[in-house]
Amino acid sequence: MAKDPDLLQRPRGRHLADLKHLFRFLAPYRPQLLAAAVMLVIAAGSVLAIGQGLRLVVDQGFLSDNPAALDRMLLLVLLIISVMAVASALRFYFVSWIGERVAADLRQAVYSHVLRLEPAFFEDNGVGEIQSRITTDTTLLQSILGSSFSIAVRNTLLLVGALIMLFVTSPRLTALVLLGLPLVMVPILLYGRRVRRLSRDSQQRVADVGSYAGESLHAIQTVQAFGHEETDRRRFSGHVEAAFHTARQRILQRALLTGVVLLLVFTAVGLILWQGGHDVLAGRMSAGELSAFVFYAVLAAGATGAISEVIGDLFRAAGATERLLELLAAKPLIQAPPQPQALPDVATGRVSLEHVSFHYPSRPDQSALSDVTLELKPGERVALVGPSGAGKSTLLALLLRFHDPQSGCIKLDGIDLRDLDPIALRERIGLVSQEPVLFTGTAWENIRYGRPDASNEAVRAAADAAWCSEFLDRLPEGFETPLGAGGIRLSGGQRQRIAIARAILRNPSLLLLDEATSSLDAESEQRVQQALEKLMENRTSLVIAHRLATVVAADRIAVLDQGILQAVGTHNELLDSNPLYARLARLQFGESRHPGPQAVPLEQGRSR
Repeated sequence: MAKDPDLLQRPRGRHLADLKHLFRFLAPYRPQLLAAAVMLVIAAGSVLAIGQGLRLVVDQGFLSDNPAALDRMLLLVLLIISVMAVASALRFYFVSWIGERVAADLRQAVYSHVLRLEPAFFEDNGVGEIQSRITTDTTLLQSILGSSFSIAVRNTLLLVGALIMLFVTSPRLTALVLLGLPLVMVPILLYGRRVRRLSRDSQQRVADVGSYAGESLHAIQTVQAFGHEETDRRRFSGHVEAAFHTARQRILQRALLTGVVLLLVFTAVGLILWQGGHDVLAGRMSAGELSAFVFYAVLAAGATGAISEVIGDLFRAAGATERLLELLAAKPLIQAPPQPQALPDVATGRVSLEHVSFHYPSRPDQSALSDVTLELKPGERVALVGPSGAGKSTLLALLLRFHDPQSGCIKLDGIDLRDLDPIALRERIGLVSQEPVLFTGTAWENIRYGRPDASNEAVRAAADAAWCSEFLDRLPEGFETPLGAGGIRLSGGQRQRIAIARAILRNPSLLLLDEATSSLDAESEQRVQQALEKLMENRTSLVIAHRLATVVAADRIAVLDQGILQAVGTHNELLDSNPLYARLARLQFGESRHPGPQAVPLEQGRSR
């Protein structure tokens, strides 16, 4: 996974500086930010003004023995409170709106970026953890930006304003306040670092919980078939307890931070009140001034306590931001060149592999393909045969450019795949996997997946060709019936026929089939084989073959073993010339020499 060097060099778990990277997501919403900032200043200013109103109420109201003056002063305070209430409501609205909007933008940005990353990225990074970052971390940031950040800024303004008003009211007492301020900041800085480190660890443990749960629930039939429920329950409990332990440590640090800060702050307020009371008795300040000073001192203490509480949330936000930045910093290894070449408008589907060698990044010492040279002529049908691990699926993945070979090149219609935009390349390819992949939605949406602009008529025509319409029309809502997550409401054979209809609708110039009929019963296989026959007419097709019918129908057969292309030829040629193929034909296809008269038809090749 390639990352931004600046990101890699940044020390982890120490700074709030990660939050500055959110500014680019805030930039498009400057009007709302300005409105929130104005309301924030007005609300904070109104709170500070209440202190002066309190001083006037005491000195010119209570102590002046003038009821009319007292009424005027109380009315003034009520007016200030009204302004504060309206400004606070508007501040809450704008800040909450910004938090929701930025969280939504972050989710879209991270998801869009992750979609462009090559499959190898997901081998090293669990899908469950990525889901956690897109959902949990962005939700956390939404909460922070929508409340905690606003609280921190508001209370910072109140703290600064209160200190200024304290100095205006009594410079001598303010000096005492400033002397005690460093004592309050030390625990904030000390515990804040621990809170951020623990916050990141806590988020990682929660991601582990989600990843494990998602994996086991996705394979619930396997879990239950092997009686693994109790084992998975214990393992899941272990992940949950690990997350709880880390969260408890974080909460403990935050609780200590809050308690220590509040103790120090209000102890300082008590000392100031004691000193100020003696100044009033000595005539050095009025009762109204002492009231205002105490109000500002309490305001400063409350603001400091609030900051100490939300500082933990801000550190958590920094941890979440760091995790999201790691995803956004991942550079796709497979991407379009600066000036990609264009494929010809009229595709021929010619494929050339020239001395292709490849190993997976996670297994650098193990060659998946070694010096493979093979050409598929336009409209030719080539079957790939070989034992498990021979490199058949790897070859399909390279043609889709999920990976690039370490040496050699692969060409489509005479153009090196590395010179093409991967999206343009894949638009020319149709894939039907051995394990069909369907998505939550209707049959319309699943068949149309490879060609989103296709009309309903085209979708139905593809479904007819793949013999899907007969069972789809019997569903409660026909093609509109939700198929469930992964098409769980359909049988394996029905899901495979939906996947074939998707490939038919795409109308590709190159067709990749990973034994597309392996999940079908005899009747469905006959129908789908006929549909595939029509689909493969005049179209270059590369088929991973596990059945005799598929092998016999191919124009040529390529035999792979341990990543090496052993031989290429027809079925009968290879039976005579290649011992590996002869053994595979005998063991896998039930063929000893030449296919008998009952084995040749596509619909009757059933044995493995």
